[in-house]
Amino acid sequence: MKVFYRKEQVGPVQRASPSAHKSRWVVEDWQKNLGAAVEICSFEPATEKQIARAHQADFVQGILGCTVANGFGNRDQAVAQSLPYTSGSMLAAAAYAVLHKAVVCSPTSGFHHAGFSNAWGYCTFNGLMVTALALKDAGLVNRVAILDCDAHYGDGTDSIIRAQGIDWIVHHTQGQDFWDAETAANGAYERWLSAAISECLHCDLVLYQAGADPHIDDPLGRTLTTAQMRERDRTVFQRLGHLPLVWNLAGGYQVVEGDTEAERIEPVLALHRETARLHCEMFG
Repeated sequence: MKVFYRKEQVGPVQRASPSAHKSRWVVEDWQKNLGAAVEICSFEPATEKQIARAHQADFVQGILGCTVANGFGNRDQAVAQSLPYTSGSMLAAAAYAVLHKAVVCSPTSGFHHAGFSNAWGYCTFNGLMVTALALKDAGLVNRVAILDCDAHYGDGTDSIIRAQGIDWIVHHTQGQDFWDAETAANGAYERWLSAAISECLHCDLVLYQAGADPHIDDPLGRTLTTAQMRERDRTVFQRLGHLPLVWNLAGGYQVVEGDTEAERIEPVLALHRETARLHCEMFG
């Protein structure tokens, strides 16, 4: 499993959300539990120009210059320095997937609430849209699918699509339709996912947010059982794995007692571990 990771993409621990630092804990967990199946791939950070294709230029400059609050509500320089690497991870993974017709991983979070000119909900730059626009500009793709299975509505992604009048991105975000176990019951979630996947089949690239926060025990999700989460990933990989596909981490907020931050978010790490294990079983 190719994982596009650099330590520079790891931001400081934030009290509100583990997303800034989660990539380090996840990658270390995969290396411990999956061993040689994990191949770490380096990459170049996204440029300010590439980021500004998805966002208002003044907003990008303000975030990178620490004069505008980021998605965590602060102006931490360490967060700003990590952001070109989070978007860069997704962009490099997607470029590789397209050029090699492969399924790969970008261990990133904090994208889909970032709008055209605003940061919100622990998201600052929308690496999904940065990636789609950069690859479209490079002539590598004509149509891109964003299959967003984070628990929450990808409102930032929609805002950028509207602001730029984009008609070549297929965007499905489960948080628009499901917000608790009742809404996902009786096959409703599975029908939504099947229909969404069908609309992704004719795209040149799929960006799949394999969020951990829809889990029934997640304080910000409470939607899908462990079995449903596992079947979600298997269905996506089975039906879309013949296409260039990048999956990432998105949200996950379960916390238990532990001596270290990684131990405290073990339920989240366990969910991401199962997605990675399935990837290795199906694609190597």
